[in-house]
Amino acid sequence: MEKLKTTALIFLVGLSLLQSYFLVYRMPGLAATMRSDQDYVNTEPMGASSSVESLVFPEKIIIHLGENTHTVLDPGTQFYDMILKQRIVGREFKGFQRGPESMIDWDDVRKNDIGLELRFSNGIAVELLQKLLKLEGDLLFLNEKIDRIWIYKVADTEEVRTFFFSSGNKIVYESVRADLTVRDVQDYVGFGQYLPKYEMTADGLYIPTEPIQATEMVFDYEAYSPEQMQRNFFDPSTTLAVEDRSGSLIYTDGKRGLQVEQNGMWINYTNPAASQSTSSHISENVYASIEFINQHGGWDGVNRLVNPVSSSSEKYVTFRKYIEQYPVIELPPFRYGYMKLTLQQGVVTEYARSLITLSSTAEEREARWLPGGQTLKDQLKAHRNRKDIVGLFPALKAMPIDDSKMSFVPVWAIKLKDGSEQVLMEAYPAGFKPGKLPSEQQEEADKKAVGQAVDSKSDESAEELSDKQAN
Repeated sequence: MEKLKTTALIFLVGLSLLQSYFLVYRMPGLAATMRSDQDYVNTEPMGASSSVESLVFPEKIIIHLGENTHTVLDPGTQFYDMILKQRIVGREFKGFQRGPESMIDWDDVRKNDIGLELRFSNGIAVELLQKLLKLEGDLLFLNEKIDRIWIYKVADTEEVRTFFFSSGNKIVYESVRADLTVRDVQDYVGFGQYLPKYEMTADGLYIPTEPIQATEMVFDYEAYSPEQMQRNFFDPSTTLAVEDRSGSLIYTDGKRGLQVEQNGMWINYTNPAASQSTSSHISENVYASIEFINQHGGWDGVNRLVNPVSSSSEKYVTFRKYIEQYPVIELPPFRYGYMKLTLQQGVVTEYARSLITLSSTAEEREARWLPGGQTLKDQLKAHRNRKDIVGLFPALKAMPIDDSKMSFVPVWAIKLKDGSEQVLMEAYPAGFKPGKLPSEQQEEADKKAVGQAVDSKSDESAEELSDKQAN
């Protein structure tokens, strides 16, 4: 009898231990620090999944050729990929030494020393940058945000120096044990020898000395249905659909809402129940955002993580769409080109995106030339907020043609200090070729490029006025 009792006791203790194991390691929610209602929806596959490794890359690469000559490489171009993916990614950067930015005369380096800069607008957390580069540093460096990396060969020497610039606080970190050689830097510069040349303005904008070629494209597109997106957020059996006074359709389960706008082409998801949580680190929010998008709509083509303008905006995460080497600029009233999320402690409280998905290749392509040289300088100088312009870049303006086609027109875009963007001027009209027009026709082409940008701003202003009157 005693043996039987002992055996039964051992069995019960073993069963108890087994139950404890399953409770801790298998029961939903107990292995995670946080779980929200959105986790319980069985989402259906829609767009492609992505990862942080494919979403973190420099906004541009600037090659310094010496003798105050430069060129600019945009993401997706041949030489950009050759430098970043074949010559930079996978290299090791160690032995970081901290110092003031003023320790080097950067204007002198820019003018006289060959090298390159990798630019990350508004700065990127080192933790995320480590997905691109092999970085080893102390805690001070690992907690930094970096807005550019400058690699150059010191003139008249065989010395290569590599600096990481801290975003916004005038501090640089030099990697004294970087896995780079003089030959590497010479190769970088060699890629830029036959590309369009750029000159720098007094406030740091790079302007091509001649017009540069771009491409206008027309794509077929489809769109996720509102019902598809609804099923990716809510249990349809417990969801109500209502129409507000503006005609927008709103799905709600009583806690969260999904508003469908722009004739079924745009959604705004809100989860106010989660908005009381405290904010978390930007890197955690980026990972949570990527996973959320993977589960709720997926990705259409190439997208890049856009960093918040200030550290106080770390709860906001934005991903920008690229078509070939061009970012898409969003111009109201038509919203397209971004996915924007707001998070609190890893939980998405707001999510806005287009439902449009483009075909894999363009149906039509046509060469267009973006102004350069004095024409571009004059247009910059004439801008009413010239002192607030901190960025100049080629972009694409999205223009719906009908219910199944969209045109993307090349433009020069500017970024202002507050993070907002505008079209500065559009590409020259189709058929224009640099140096082929008499001066009178050149002036007329310049006026058309400027006029088209003004028309875009006028359309935007009219829409804003209409919205204000409606409210």
